[in-house]
Amino acid sequence: MDTMSDNFILIMATVFICASMVIIVVLNVIQSKKNKKYKKMIDNLEIEKNKLDSSPIAPELTKLSTFLNNEKLSAKYDDWKDRLDDIKLKQIPGINDMLIDADYSLGRMDYKGAMLKIAKLEMELYKVRSNSESLLEEIKEITNSEEKNRAIITNLKATYRDLYNKFNESINDYGVAAKYVGLQFENISKRFEVFETLMDNNDYLEIIGVVKSIEEMLEHMKTVIDEVPPIVLLAENVLPKRIKELKVVYNEMLEKHYPLDYLNIDYNIAEANNKINDIVDRLKVLNLEDSLFELKVLMEYFDGVFSDLDKEKDNKKTYEEASQNLKAKLKATNDLVNDIFGQIDEIKELYDLSNNDIKLLNDVKKELDTLNSDYKVLITHTSNHTFAYSKLIQEIEGLSNRLDFLQDRLDNSLDAIGSMKEDEIRARQQLDEIKVILKDAKYKIRDYSFPVIPKTYYVELQEASDAIKEIVKELGRKPIAINTLNTRVDTARDLALKLYTKTKEMVNNAKLAEMAIIYGNRYRPLNIELDKALTYAEGLFFKGEYAKSLELSVNSLNRIDSGVYNKIVSKFNNNKI
Repeated sequence: MDTMSDNFILIMATVFICASMVIIVVLNVIQSKKNKKYKKMIDNLEIEKNKLDSSPIAPELTKLSTFLNNEKLSAKYDDWKDRLDDIKLKQIPGINDMLIDADYSLGRMDYKGAMLKIAKLEMELYKVRSNSESLLEEIKEITNSEEKNRAIITNLKATYRDLYNKFNESINDYGVAAKYVGLQFENISKRFEVFETLMDNNDYLEIIGVVKSIEEMLEHMKTVIDEVPPIVLLAENVLPKRIKELKVVYNEMLEKHYPLDYLNIDYNIAEANNKINDIVDRLKVLNLEDSLFELKVLMEYFDGVFSDLDKEKDNKKTYEEASQNLKAKLKATNDLVNDIFGQIDEIKELYDLSNNDIKLLNDVKKELDTLNSDYKVLITHTSNHTFAYSKLIQEIEGLSNRLDFLQDRLDNSLDAIGSMKEDEIRARQQLDEIKVILKDAKYKIRDYSFPVIPKTYYVELQEASDAIKEIVKELGRKPIAINTLNTRVDTARDLALKLYTKTKEMVNNAKLAEMAIIYGNRYRPLNIELDKALTYAEGLFFKGEYAKSLELSVNSLNRIDSGVYNKIVSKFNNNKI
């Protein structure tokens, strides 16, 4: 047992030692990777520091020392040298110290401290690099000044020649501004001479300002060459002519009493002339700011005014035509309404007009009086030449629309009165027609010698006759109640037509019933049942129940002689018994 226990302890100890060794190896590997990573970062930063150390600032500054011939440049040189010394003697050594410190922390495996120092080191490197690049750029601006500025001036001189040639080729287009454009070219030429003098004196600080001023003057001259000719053309030629033409047209239209005050033409012409004069004055100092734009706006304004004047001429024609049409329509409507109200008592006597019909006519007359008054006001405004024709057109269109609406209402009222008259005439015509129908019914009843006429027939005949009397009575009333009259006519017509139809049916049924009984007599001895049926049919016939008699006779005979009804009808149509 002791041996087994010792073996187990030995195995566990071995496992523990192996695990510890593995952990140690893994930790060493991790530490080694971290060391290499931070070491590489420090090495890269040192390379960046060495680049700063080998910056070409010192050689460029040495070049500059060969042409120090004025105080400004000497002062600049001293300032740049001091800044270079600060970079070389203070800032870069400071970076060296920071590199050593970071490397020391890394050697002690203080990774957190090393990372913080690397971050500060990166920031300091960025700062020193920015200072070096800025200093080098400032120095090169002077050391490269001659070559750089010579190239710029060569291009500027070419631009100058192109602009000058373009100016001379069309100098007449510049009008009063030609003199001032020429003087500006002389000013630019003098700036070129100043440039040469400064170059001879190696005054590179002043040269920068001169080159910039020449660039700006030539840029402005491009605008001058492009815009002055159209400005001169508009300000000295086109617009003055346009204004002159406008004055002529405007005065002619005023003589013809066109209302043009709303256009403020006199004031706007004066303002336009002031603006043109201001532009011409600014042109003498080559101040072209917004000049071309303002002149184009003036052109658009005058074009718009001419368009407004043309519209006003068209509007006058439109207004005069509309006024004549309205005048004629208004007169016709006034005459019609006056005629209606001249006969209104007679119309009321003839027809039973409703309160609504009378109110409608009175409202129409009232609105027509208001419309006449408004039309007179419009005519007054027209004769006073107060409003533009475009405004007058709107007014007259409004009056015309009101008159059209009023005429529609008047037409509806007249249609109602006319309809009453038509209904009266139609009622008289239908009265005659109904009388004829009733007369035809009376004649029709005589076509056959009935053994008896049912009492109901005489009742219906009396009803139809009474309905005709009611029509005559309504036509004799004053005023006539048209709705009642129409009802009476409809009733009488329905009763007369019903009586006529009944008369025709009764005559036909009686004749056919008689023919059926006579036709069936030949079969009486042969059939007792038929004999009884025909006897009963005869009884119905003599009681005036002709339809029932016919039905019984035909149904009885069909048992012996099928198709008997068609034979009887055929004989009836051929007037055979």
